[in-house]
Amino acid sequence: MSRTREESGVAERRRLTARQRERQRAAQLDLPLRRRGGKRDGAGRKPKGTRAGVSHKARPKLASRFPVHAGLKVAQDLPSLRGRKVARVIERAFWAGCMREGFRLVHYSIQKRHLHLLVEAKDARALSRGMQGLAVRVARRLNNHLGRRGKVFVDRYFSRILRTPSETRSCLCYVINNARRHEVERDRRGRIVARRWREPGWIDPCSSGRYFDGWKGVRGKPPDAEAPVAPPGTWLLRAGWLRSRGGRIAIEEVPKGVLGSRGP
Repeated sequence: MSRTREESGVAERRRLTARQRERQRAAQLDLPLRRRGGKRDGAGRKPKGTRAGVSHKARPKLASRFPVHAGLKVAQDLPSLRGRKVARVIERAFWAGCMREGFRLVHYSIQKRHLHLLVEAKDARALSRGMQGLAVRVARRLNNHLGRRGKVFVDRYFSRILRTPSETRSCLCYVINNARRHEVERDRRGRIVARRWREPGWIDPCSSGRYFDGWKGVRGKPPDAEAPVAPPGTWLLRAGWLRSRGGRIAIEEVPKGVLGSRGP
């Protein structure tokens, strides 16, 4: 009487040695595992913290005719940068580094945990060196003032090139009136429903607004030798932004978010 297929399989398995059964079991459980590294999406070291920092991709090429919006974040253990004494320390660092070969700091805004800057540079290399020098000056002076050691800036500087008059005006308002942006409440549609009261004509003392001559209805003073900023050199920051739809900037204007920004 011939054996059934099932009986033949049982007899075959009984003839296998213990080592052969172990190899067979291992071969059946051998699954392809995803390993870290290699050329694939998501490979490499992951960003720390709850939010990814500034990308480490190569920065785009920069032409000298375009200004740049830049931003720097500071460590959480530092006090608010908007304190009167701390802000003056930062402005003295700006004064020392606002003009160097191929680099200019034209406008700034000091917020509690970050800095907004409008700068000009002859190329990407000059921008990188200028921002690095400015950050080192600020970090050293802040550490000396606070009697601390360690990092002041926790990430690479954010940068965005401005290429059109409307883009430049929007970013100019965003920088010098950034304090007003942080002092309003908006509904789900983005409409302003409440704002902090400020006396008429108030200009943020922790910004370069007092050296801005493009206010609507107010005559500002241009930067002088004692100013922590340099006069603009690009056409877009000198006069080009005035050709945009908004025109001059009202002191009470609340800036909107800057498109494409992942900065502070």
